[in-house]
Amino acid sequence: MNMVMNVRCFQRNFSSALPPLVSLQLPSKLETHFWYILPDEVTSSSLLNQHMELLSPSEKLNVNQMRGDNRKAALLARALVDWPNDDNQCPPPLHFNISHTSSLVACGVTVDVPVGIDVEEKQRRIKNNILAFAKRYFSPEEVKILSAISDPDLQHQEFIKLWTLKEAYVKALGINASEIVVESDYPENLTSNWEFALLDLACSHYAAICVEKDKSIGGEASIPMRLTAWKTIPSLKMSVLLEQMQFEPLVA
Repeated sequence: MNMVMNVRCFQRNFSSALPPLVSLQLPSKLETHFWYILPDEVTSSSLLNQHMELLSPSEKLNVNQMRGDNRKAALLARALVDWPNDDNQCPPPLHFNISHTSSLVACGVTVDVPVGIDVEEKQRRIKNNILAFAKRYFSPEEVKILSAISDPDLQHQEFIKLWTLKEAYVKALGINASEIVVESDYPENLTSNWEFALLDLACSHYAAICVEKDKSIGGEASIPMRLTAWKTIPSLKMSVLLEQMQFEPLVA
């Protein structure tokens, strides 16, 4: 699985004069929405208790067994996907995917097409030797690129980027990263039916988004991913909107 040449580059446009409280929005067809939360910015115990009431008994048991920041992140991840539905309308066929660390929670949403996301801390510690670990899961070309980076910090950052992209991809496929076997003759077109985006969030995390290309388009041409991201604090019916970012593709 070669991720080296399959990532779309984006420029970020910030929206101004945004209302602080907004209804949850659903993406349109061929559009990808990405919502994320920084748990440290959610300080209201009352709000967290309200989110706890959304959980089923088994979900409450799982969350209560967690400790510290992980408990809070898991609760906020669940809150992100509690989308209210107007009983008078038939909801579109939504696809969700969630990823979180103890310091960032994210949810990707699309209509009709599978989506996978992953978020990782830039300074995530790698217990194993990076190259030895990469040889297990990365393509020979990717290992070669990592091996050519002499600066340990730069090598670490490139490893985190590649790992985040791969995690998003296998989550979109619905499998585990350990199920991907890298071989020297691995098909180069394995990811040709998917689009990827790599975002830098809060100067502390990488977020990768993988979306299946719409099969109804046909032909060789593809419509670039339309991606909008929100930093938010979810409430029960509305969301406190802290920042909206629209990402426009620079390179296909």
